Amino acid sequence: MPLREKFRGSPAFVRAAPFILFVMLTAAQGKFGAASAYWFYLAKTLVGVWLIWQMRPFISEMRWAFSWEAVLVGVGIFAVWIGVSGEWTTQSSLWVKLGLAHSPGKFAVAWNPNEQFGSGSAIAWLFIATRIFGSTFIVPPLEEVFYRSFLYRYVASQDFLSVPLAKFLPLPFIFTALIFGLSHNEWLAGIICGMAYQWLVLRKNRLGDAMTAHAITNFLLGLWVVTRGAWHFW
Repeated sequence: MPLREKFRGSPAFVRAAPFILFVMLTAAQGKFGAASAYWFYLAKTLVGVWLIWQMRPFISEMRWAFSWEAVLVGVGIFAVWIGVSGEWTTQSSLWVKLGLAHSPGKFAVAWNPNEQFGSGSAIAWLFIATRIFGSTFIVPPLEEVFYRSFLYRYVASQDFLSVPLAKFLPLPFIFTALIFGLSHNEWLAGIICGMAYQWLVLRKNRLGDAMTAHAITNFLLGLWVVTRGAWHFW
């Protein structure tokens, strides 16, 4: 069955499958040598463009929207992301501190094309530009559709389309924020981030503002990483 037919036939599949595929490609980064972390990012960004093109006609709420609240949240979460730091705020150190791991693990590896390919080289800048583009325009729609449109409502009811986007539900709110946060190395900032983006969806009764806020956060973070050399955020 063609992918578009599968998307058309299952509201859950069209919201979850693209994100899962994206995560699988993310997990493959670095598994085939150090350079593969960068080539797989480039590949998953291109796949992400294609997935969004395929899924967009079947998800009515996946539309960018601009508001002052989205800008405020986007900038605010960027400030939180770079400002919240400590021995317990990253997964790289959390599991070691809790005695559940003996080394920082996969999150401790910084994503630095300059180190891998040579500072200022054309290929390093290609991967830097790809990372900023992907995190700004590809990651927000894929993640917001999965977390805020699908997961939040699916936790409330398997008939998730019957759950209004603007309906506040304590358990789905907390659960989704936790899952979102723990999918990032900066888990504490991630949880705050998940709550803020969910608040936007609840307030505006649409997904687009959260997508915009997410894009602003990621774009500013990308600029911060490159200009300050703060590669550990990537």
